[in-house]
Amino acid sequence: MTDTSGETGIGGSADSIGGAPGEAGPRGSGILRHVPVHDGFVAAPGQREEMAEAIDRHIAAHFGPVDFVLHELGSHLVGVHVYVTEPTEERPFRTLITSGMSDLPMTVPGGHGISPYAEVMIALPADWQFTEAVHPTGDDTWEWPIRLLKEVARLPHEYATWIGPWHSLPNGDPMLPYAPSVPFTGVVVTPMLRVPAEARTVVVGDGTEISLLALVPLHPGEVTVKLEQGTDALIDILDRGAITELLDPSRPSYA
Repeated sequence: MTDTSGETGIGGSADSIGGAPGEAGPRGSGILRHVPVHDGFVAAPGQREEMAEAIDRHIAAHFGPVDFVLHELGSHLVGVHVYVTEPTEERPFRTLITSGMSDLPMTVPGGHGISPYAEVMIALPADWQFTEAVHPTGDDTWEWPIRLLKEVARLPHEYATWIGPWHSLPNGDPMLPYAPSVPFTGVVVTPMLRVPAEARTVVVGDGTEISLLALVPLHPGEVTVKLEQGTDALIDILDRGAITELLDPSRPSYA
């Protein structure tokens, strides 16, 4: 997995780990925290039609036919809808992609040269139990990737910050599994690997570019490597395990 950018930590109640690739010294930049910038519920403004349609076209062109969409109603800050594609011969797994995170720009510091607009994705095995995910029964073994997508998509707007490649977020402090039967306690944002380069950016008719970023869940030891040794050490782990945006829910830790 090739590193493509520098990094600053992002933070908040969902704590974030910084650490720039190739940084001097053995450690990452530690856990950074921000506080919410909104007092209570803020109604989402609704999607810009041109951006929503561009995302629709992009998904159809690069990820296959959409099986169904998990819509949000009465959303806080942004309405995060999750598109779920059908498995195909070329992509024999499900791809989940958000649409709505890009309704508002992220707060990107000057000098980074990246778009303030982004959406996030994760790929799941074709046999993922979506009936249980869409209609939760209290066991969120199947629902947690959907919840993760929505939480990460809303986070930059909740804390007036941004996410980009190699930002990572532990699930709480102390870190907790995303569900009782799930081994993962954090996530790293990465470029997508199972797509051509042009699939990584949604281009809107007015020239706006929306970055499409992957979420890769991490074991506790892998999050700790990022915290203590930095991004390059985590990339070595991802390479050793041949880990991509396609989730293997039973994969071992490579830390």
